[in-house]
Amino acid sequence: MSRSTPRGREHVLYGLSCSYFTGKLQAYFQAKGLPHRFVEMNRSQFQACARATGIVQLPCVETPDGDWLTDTTAIMDRFESSDLAPRLRPEDPAAAFCSLLLEDLFDEWLWRPALYYRWAFDEDARLMSHQIARTLLRDVRLPLFLRRQFILHRQKVVFLRKDGVTRQTAPAIEALYLDSLRELDALFARRAFLFGERPCEADFGLFGPFFRHFFCDPTPGALMRERGPHVAHWVTRVWKTRPADLDGTAPVSGVPDDLGFFFEMAANDYLPYLEANSRAVEARAKTVRYRAQGVEWQIPSAPYRAECLNQLKQRFAALGPDAAKRVAELLPSGGIELLRAPTTAVEAATDRQGRRGRLGRPASVFD
Repeated sequence: MSRSTPRGREHVLYGLSCSYFTGKLQAYFQAKGLPHRFVEMNRSQFQACARATGIVQLPCVETPDGDWLTDTTAIMDRFESSDLAPRLRPEDPAAAFCSLLLEDLFDEWLWRPALYYRWAFDEDARLMSHQIARTLLRDVRLPLFLRRQFILHRQKVVFLRKDGVTRQTAPAIEALYLDSLRELDALFARRAFLFGERPCEADFGLFGPFFRHFFCDPTPGALMRERGPHVAHWVTRVWKTRPADLDGTAPVSGVPDDLGFFFEMAANDYLPYLEANSRAVEARAKTVRYRAQGVEWQIPSAPYRAECLNQLKQRFAALGPDAAKRVAELLPSGGIELLRAPTTAVEAATDRQGRRGRLGRPASVFD
């Protein structure tokens, strides 16, 4: 495999320095050795990227050849499916599937606690509304305090009230972060990355919420320093990783036996939610009701997440018998049954211009 790309030709990565998925993709590009230039978006640049990609979503990437890419999972898949070294996808098919399953779990299931901690606590909300107002909205002709108030109100409505955050669900949201922090701290005390001595796609999925939200924001950051110092070390390790750091490390070839907490989370909570969401999308229902973490939830249905489940089902179906058997030994039987269920028809109109964001509404400026 060839590590190099023409170094005089760089990707342009458009995003925000406080963004969940922007940080995830920056870390991946750095570890992969992909030459790139970061551009902190303002509102007009965001709109220009939306016209180029067909969806208002960040981050966006313009390639050296003039192509446009969006969706961090799809972008990583593009490069990991090529011969570009260093290889960050496990070579073993069962391990590769497990990495992708956990990458999806971390991307989507930790979305809610990441946004909850950012907007439910006054110190965090004041800080981040100010940061977004002075970066993304810097080309809006309003005083900074009005831009900040707009962001503060908008984010609290979208990411708290409309995303199922209530007095009943808030304790479960906090427990999801704290329980994950506990499990991860023990894991990273034993090894450098989730699957071994080099990062894989699961690490970058986890890095999204754990870097720009849990590590950087005041309230969850204080909890991490107190309860998860090994996790904080892992965050900085992923951020500093470059191709040269991986010389001499073996590619990931298997799945460690201490990831059961997250496989159980996927089988017992996340995949059942995805299946309930897919049924709601297929029925064109506006909301999905489901039970997870011992709590009843009602949130907007999300075609994007129906596609997430479809892709997981398709990848599982493509595994050979031996690889599928190894996955079944790791993932509780309920999760395997859901992965074997039929895919869901998602309207073509939800792709490109009509595509909807993670919360089920037509994609809009801050999703």
